[in-house]
Amino acid sequence: MFHVVIPARYAAARLPGKPLLKIGGRPLIQWVWERAQSSGAASVIIATDDVRIQEAAHGFGAECAMTRSTHASGTDRVAEVAEQRHFGDDEVIVNLQGDEPMIEPRLLADLAQALRQRADFDISTALAPVRILQEFLDPNCVKVVRAIDGAALYFSRAPVPWPRDQSEPGRPASFDGAWRHIGIYAYRMRSLRRFTAALPTPLEVAEKLEQLRALEHGMRIYCLALSEAPPAGVDTPADLERLRAHLSGA
Repeated sequence: MFHVVIPARYAAARLPGKPLLKIGGRPLIQWVWERAQSSGAASVIIATDDVRIQEAAHGFGAECAMTRSTHASGTDRVAEVAEQRHFGDDEVIVNLQGDEPMIEPRLLADLAQALRQRADFDISTALAPVRILQEFLDPNCVKVVRAIDGAALYFSRAPVPWPRDQSEPGRPASFDGAWRHIGIYAYRMRSLRRFTAALPTPLEVAEKLEQLRALEHGMRIYCLALSEAPPAGVDTPADLERLRAHLSGA
């Protein structure tokens, strides 16, 4: 059994009102919720601090929890909802961002299952192979270095691992074995509570990657390897138009 919590805020910097923007006649957040509903989760809860999102969620039949407006991240919003619902220490909560309308429902279940099967891990997340050099060099594409047992060793915006013997100045000749991070997480309740109670750490601040806080505090993150990255989420107006075109007639 697992739960999905979808953090959604209205004031997105690059795309204001993003959760309520229409795609195929339905708000973006509804697409995400419907995907989560198909995952087999025991509950799917939209977490927001905006009454407009709450009203829209209730309009299409979703459970919605109101949260504080002072949260620094979606993870903090997820944690508040998990506390509101009094989830047990060993219950698994999947944090699904509210701008992932094409996420594969099976991935949510697989992440929860991967964590349940590994008692020595605190968090699970996903990764996929880096396919093109542009991805490897792009600081907006977060790379992951993992151990043989699947444990995350480091997350970075830098191109890692760097192939020392297969590179020219500033340009690798090969990036085989490089992985990109897929920003979806499953937490045990006790781990979610521990993570959100911890202060930001130096590596987190430097890279602007909150998952590094978990590693710096000694938490273990299991990386579920996918053969291909899921479809991209919606971050910009161009992303929105691309998705509308793809789903036209849906």
